[in-house]
Amino acid sequence: MFGIGARKHDEPAGEYLTARLNARVQPIDRGEYYEDPLDETISAAGVGAVTGGGTQLADEPAGIEFCDLEIRVSNTSNETLSMIIERLEVLGAPIGSKLILDGDGREIPFGVNEGIGIFLNGTDLPDSVYEKCDVDHVTTELDRLMGENGTYRGYWQGSEETALYCYGPSFETMKAAIEPLLAAYPLCEKARIEQIA
Repeated sequence: MFGIGARKHDEPAGEYLTARLNARVQPIDRGEYYEDPLDETISAAGVGAVTGGGTQLADEPAGIEFCDLEIRVSNTSNETLSMIIERLEVLGAPIGSKLILDGDGREIPFGVNEGIGIFLNGTDLPDSVYEKCDVDHVTTELDRLMGENGTYRGYWQGSEETALYCYGPSFETMKAAIEPLLAAYPLCEKARIEQIA
């Protein structure tokens, strides 16, 4: 299923691009982290606008597969494309992202951050753990422990797991930073870790 948000602007003249972000973020987070800041940049430069976006949902356990930003630009010059890519990379676009030119189908890879998925077991722990522990504590601790090396960006609630998604320069550095939490907090028992970017 692909959820498309409402178009944000009247469509300017020009060409369509799709920024396919290898980011597992909810639609509201997609707007906050990527859509709105990119739109501000390219609108201020007079080269285009973000006209919409969507989040690709996958079968469990993946949950969210990727998200798209629909962009209309006045031209597809190297300068315009570089501006879009550079802004998205400053915003933390993960490795494995790509800019797709709708006109000719050309794909330009980009991305800077690696990603880590922490999949909390939602069925096999004692009931008392689910009653007493709080996933909000886990997300707060993820940010605290990773510090400048990563940031929590979103979640997916599945039928058997809750996935927490974090992004930063190094998967291994993020993994090492959060190991004390995974080892000590009861809700993290039996959690699995996956590199997602």
